[in-house]
Amino acid sequence: MDHSIYLCLVLHNHQPIGNFDSVFEQAYRDSYLPFLEVFEPFEHLRIALHTSGPLLTWLDRVHPEYIDRVRSLVAEGRIEIVGGPFYEPILTMIPARDRRGQIQRYRDWLQDRFETKVVGMWTPERVWESQLTADIAATDTRYTILDDFHFRAAGLSQDQLTGYFVTEDGGSVLRVFPGSERLRYLIPFAEPEHTLEFARSIAQFAPGSILVFGDDGEKFGTWPETKKHVYQDGWLRRFLQMLTDNRSWLRTATPAELIVSHPPAGKVYLPDCSYREMTEWSLPQARQEALDDVIHRLQSHPHWQQLQSFLRGGFWSNFRVKYREANEMYSRMLEISNRLETARHLPLNDEVLQEIEHHLYRGQCNCPYWHGAFGGIYLPHLRNANYRELLSAENFLDQLSPPARTVDAKVEDFDCDLYNEIKISNSRIAAYLAPAQGGMMYELDIRSICHNLLATIQRRPESYHQKIKTTPASGDDQAKSIHDRVICKQEGLDRFLQYDNYPRKSLLDHVWFPDSSVEEIVSGKARAIGDFIGKPFDARIRRASNRVEVVLCREALVEDRLIDLQKTICLASESDELEFAYNLRGLIPGQRLLLGVEFNFAGMPAGADDRFFYDSQSKRLGQLGSQLAISDESLLGLIDEWLGLEVQWSALLPAQIIAYPVNTISQSEAGAELIHQSVCMIPTWTVHANAHGCWEVAFKMAFRTSRTSRNPQNSQPLTVFQECK
Repeated sequence: MDHSIYLCLVLHNHQPIGNFDSVFEQAYRDSYLPFLEVFEPFEHLRIALHTSGPLLTWLDRVHPEYIDRVRSLVAEGRIEIVGGPFYEPILTMIPARDRRGQIQRYRDWLQDRFETKVVGMWTPERVWESQLTADIAATDTRYTILDDFHFRAAGLSQDQLTGYFVTEDGGSVLRVFPGSERLRYLIPFAEPEHTLEFARSIAQFAPGSILVFGDDGEKFGTWPETKKHVYQDGWLRRFLQMLTDNRSWLRTATPAELIVSHPPAGKVYLPDCSYREMTEWSLPQARQEALDDVIHRLQSHPHWQQLQSFLRGGFWSNFRVKYREANEMYSRMLEISNRLETARHLPLNDEVLQEIEHHLYRGQCNCPYWHGAFGGIYLPHLRNANYRELLSAENFLDQLSPPARTVDAKVEDFDCDLYNEIKISNSRIAAYLAPAQGGMMYELDIRSICHNLLATIQRRPESYHQKIKTTPASGDDQAKSIHDRVICKQEGLDRFLQYDNYPRKSLLDHVWFPDSSVEEIVSGKARAIGDFIGKPFDARIRRASNRVEVVLCREALVEDRLIDLQKTICLASESDELEFAYNLRGLIPGQRLLLGVEFNFAGMPAGADDRFFYDSQSKRLGQLGSQLAISDESLLGLIDEWLGLEVQWSALLPAQIIAYPVNTISQSEAGAELIHQSVCMIPTWTVHANAHGCWEVAFKMAFRTSRTSRNPQNSQPLTVFQECK
């Protein structure tokens, strides 16, 4: 009896938009190049290779010799090029038109570069919904690769997963391969013989089966400790030699070959799903911990193998609920996509439309929209990069179809929650206000440098934080899956665990007792006596020919007395300043309160001498990671010379200004680490109600950009400073 089976090795190599060039280069040196060098001499073996658009366009520019080597192996029939959406979006997250556009555009690019026909695609993060079938099939894609977890969730047993399947939606048909979770954990962490034993066990009961390994190429050198394990200790060479020695019954093949040589194993309709770990990460923190506890308690149950197929986590789209910042980015992306779709119906230059489309697609890269074992949404440079692409697209759209007014206010449900938000904008600034959410400002775009100063993140409990409290800043040097690692990259990380009970945005109105200390405010322990943050404000808009004003009002209980807080935000034509006015009414004459108006600034990192505070005397006050408490001050500036941005707050009525860094503790594939997320600045005033029970203050925020290589079109110089003695 012929016990031969087929092993389909599919590597997925990816680096996100916005990752540092040094990270791309290190991954190239540690993973992509050495894998190719070890693989090339094994002339009897075949693999499939998916490389995401952000990574492959970088390789094409920086290491074209790598592209040439891969092209040669493609010509020899040893590598199949696997397509996918160009910039690695979660397909269920973007409009159908963008799904089709991304897949088709990348397929054309790949076919041109590698001189081959691309027939299959990688589904990013294997996030699947049945609606994708028709859009994928419409691009002439013949197959995709998911996880066996999808198929088990559909009711299939592991014994049935011996080939690929057909799925259908509305008459559109697509082939789907089940990637083996068992192989994901064996390769490359277990010795090659373990994979051989697993394959032999399959061959004995189901000869002719197809086994699919589909996982990250970074496991081969970039993940912690894997470079030594895979290359220096010779794991990959031994693994490939083992496959060569056993090729009489364990044959490597590509998906494109298999869909021609083998009929489908059957038909299946898959539920909304992803790989197992992703479904767990998408759960709310408490439910994630509960599921983790259930799994650990049941793993010793005699029927665990039967039970586990019925345990599932959550739904990927709920990352936009778990992290409201992901929903803000998503909603901004939809706004740009819809504007582009409108522009496509105008008589415009196709090349310009393609450039806008290019920026939009890059802004759909999935990595900063979620979080699991990788840093994801907690990595500021990834959030900033997506916003930079989206704002670049918007700037192009404004050039194609200039707004009717030089300054305007729009009222719309921008974030799809049934509550209207307000967008005020001119050619230099765009600010988004959420009246239903405390009248906060949740996005602030400096348009000339395509930077969202409110691409912040709230500090939240994560399921792994409890483990951080008991894990030292060290770990063994054994190569293992990142899903099994708990390592702290720094000592004492648990001391920095602090959580916010409100979004880290701007125009957040705190009312505290007047004796609240700086330490209490910074630690979040100052006792609020006003009910303003997160609560609904009434809103109205006043328009003039050259300015718009948004007036936000809320009446709330403060010390058993209803007071009215009104804040006005004003933006003028061609201005790089936002003006603010606060009015408090209904106070008890002589009453004293402490009012703090919180601002957060993202993308202005700490720990560098070219990023610093300054005061009204133009004296430097320390790096942006410093904690400040300055009394009787009417001006505070923040400078980021690399970004080319100066933020200057000023008021006629001096304030005590508190500033401090907002840091998160988040995990990545290399371990848990402290990450600077934003600079928090809170001007505070001791409110003394006048005889009429009123108090008011006005201040403004200026945003100036410099002539730098980062933003050559800007014209205003940064301030000149002197060192603080």
